[in-house]
Amino acid sequence: YSRQAQKETQNDTTREYPFIAMDTRQVFEQMGIVHKHLEMDKNPRETRSFLDIGCGIGNIMLIAEQYSFDAYGFEKDEYPFQLATKLIDTEHVWQKDIWEFEDYDKFDVIYYFRPLPDAGPQTKFELHVENKIKEGGILVANRKISKDIEEDNRFKKLSEEHPIWQKKSK
Repeated sequence: YSRQAQKETQNDTTREYPFIAMDTRQVFEQMGIVHKHLEMDKNPRETRSFLDIGCGIGNIMLIAEQYSFDAYGFEKDEYPFQLATKLIDTEHVWQKDIWEFEDYDKFDVIYYFRPLPDAGPQTKFELHVENKIKEGGILVANRKISKDIEEDNRFKKLSEEHPIWQKKSK
């Protein structure tokens, strides 16, 4: 599916990446860290929401579901979006652009794998998400460009090895 999604991309690849599969070993480690931090084993009835920004074919959402998250995602590119709706469903996957999506503050965990190749727009996108994520929300930001979050008093890093932060509650 990954190769086909890259071949069929309708994204403008001069400014947007086509679907690129993330190393699933790293994703499993990251989901394990987040699951443990949220103490989801202690209260399995409490559902936590997960958003994959630029979800591609939905593969990360499937992993998030294995960790008991109520996984959602959105994808702009038509072909991977259609695959994601088949792998997940149409209620949990939306066809949206990262700049049009307005509900970042509704999710407990937000995940992305750098959707933009140029540093300027990518940095703007990262700050946009960091400003919108709710207090207590966790950000898993793979291939993040800006290091500003490390000096941002609103965030606490949850892992030395992985790009995982939690927005502090006031």
